[in-house]
Amino acid sequence: MPLSPRMENIFLIVGLGNPGAEYAKTRHNAGFLLVEKLAADWKCDWAGEKKFRARIAKIDRPDKRILLCQPQTFMNLSGETVGALANFYRLPLGRILVAADDADLPVGTLRLRKNGSSGGHHGLESIEQHLASRDFARLKIGIGRQDGLREITGHVLGRFDPGEDKTLEKVLERAARQVETWVDAGVEKAMQLNGAVGPETEEKKK
Repeated sequence: MPLSPRMENIFLIVGLGNPGAEYAKTRHNAGFLLVEKLAADWKCDWAGEKKFRARIAKIDRPDKRILLCQPQTFMNLSGETVGALANFYRLPLGRILVAADDADLPVGTLRLRKNGSSGGHHGLESIEQHLASRDFARLKIGIGRQDGLREITGHVLGRFDPGEDKTLEKVLERAARQVETWVDAGVEKAMQLNGAVGPETEEKKK
């Protein structure tokens, strides 16, 4: 069934990253990795949407529809996709969540906020510009930074170290639960899952 722009209870979950095989599974694509996990967990398929310059996966529930989105504009123009989707589906800001990497957070850390600063993240800056607001939820996934280096381009466009793979797996598991909680119970409840993630902390939460 095609989506109607007048359909109520649509939730948009955007994972930020860069398209193309050369960027796959890089630190800067942490948002892409999260929505890919959600699509796999919810058993939904991706489809290209040229008018939005995005890959979209759609999940129907009895009382709501969820859109997973990977902008295909490259990171710095992500707002073009998000703004177009928000306008077309007439989405209130409270039903938009954006997942992005954050070099100021250590690997293994999650921080969900209902609004706030881009923290210098160009993808978030673009979205704020196109939505003309900072009042949308953002889930920041820690990717760390190299000690003593101010220039981090090479770091964020690099892949996670082999020793970080297990932590990344746990991070994405917890982040997926945060997103589900945000959809079902709201941002305040989902924020209770913020913090450091690792094998020990995950065992305690089970």
